Amino acid sequence: MSDELWSLIEPLLPEPGPKLVEGRPRVPDRQALCGILFVLHTGIQWEYLPQELGFGSGMTCWRRLAAWNEAGVWDELHLVLLKKLRAAKKLDWSRAVIDSSHVRAARRGPKEAPARSTVHVRAANTTSSPTARGSRSRYR
Repeated sequence: MSDELWSLIEPLLPEPGPKLVEGRPRVPDRQALCGILFVLHTGIQWEYLPQELGFGSGMTCWRRLAAWNEAGVWDELHLVLLKKLRAAKKLDWSRAVIDSSHVRAARRGPKEAPARSTVHVRAANTTSSPTARGSRSRYR
């Protein structure tokens, strides 16, 4: 990771809490971030992060990722990088995509009534589940 990128990220990271138990020294944040990026780039499982790389254990990197996510570091970094790109006039909005997973739709489109000849009335199904049809997801 470049020093320039680290200089943008480091101020966004929360201060570590007091160490509650004796043990190994804390892995520096920059090394943990490099471990996080390595796992995300290669797709390996956290537990297989090689210790020889000096990033700390996969569990350490995973915990740091979760803590930083909870602290809002990634959202702040996104804003910082957008501001920096905007100032350098390097944002190419012709390649931007917005969907409802990121931006709430302001309102629905016009609702047109179907033609009378195509309206079909269907009896309620009393044997099926109340969940959405075809969905087995618990999160729907």
